[in-house]
Amino acid sequence: MEKSGRLMIEAVGLSKYYGDFAAIEDVSFEIREGEVVAFLGPNGAGKSTTMKLLTGYLAPSAGTARIAGYDVFTQRLEASRHLGYLPENGPLYADMTPIGLLLFFAEARGIPPERRRQRIHELVELCALESVVGKPIGKLSRGYRQRVGMAQVLLHEPDVLIMDEPTAGLDPNQIHEVRETIRRLMAQNKTILLSTHILQEVEAMATRILFINDGRLVFDGPVDEIVRSGKPMDEWFRELSGATAAV
Repeated sequence: MEKSGRLMIEAVGLSKYYGDFAAIEDVSFEIREGEVVAFLGPNGAGKSTTMKLLTGYLAPSAGTARIAGYDVFTQRLEASRHLGYLPENGPLYADMTPIGLLLFFAEARGIPPERRRQRIHELVELCALESVVGKPIGKLSRGYRQRVGMAQVLLHEPDVLIMDEPTAGLDPNQIHEVRETIRRLMAQNKTILLSTHILQEVEAMATRILFINDGRLVFDGPVDEIVRSGKPMDEWFRELSGATAAV
């Protein structure tokens, strides 16, 4: 059955070469409005490279990437208005407080002064930052820093969110807190591409999986397809990775 909804993320024949090495090659997929898609693959498979190409952080060797219909390379400003990108270990200013950081980026993004305070209030509530808004970011736990980063990328109310390992290095409580934030975003009908190594997150939040291995897309299908197969997710992951069971 044909999927409905506006196309929000498009990769068309994306390739990135470093000399003779192909970081990714001929990667194509589409993600529609409101979809939450998990982007999986072993370390070094090309996940982060693909995400950087989708956000315009890297230029492709071949192919095209579009966000909300805008080419991220030839229409960069238009695409960026629709996009929020949270890289793994995204940079934050350690001496600033969350409220100071959000005010700084709200001004930098050109959010009207009459809207800034209200938008920051909304994000403090959405990302559960009430107890730390006046503390230096450098003194916050990794989980709170990740939530501050998430609030920062949501400031301009983007339709599309691309998150690279948002729970990497967090303890179980912090993972739960970040996961709850993502669920609240899902309720707002955001389009989300989420890279993760935590397979429980895939079953809990995503409806679809993209799997990349050795720089090529090797699976694009619903989470339910794997669940119905009865195969444990970690076993399925190892098979698609080409890993063999230890004997």
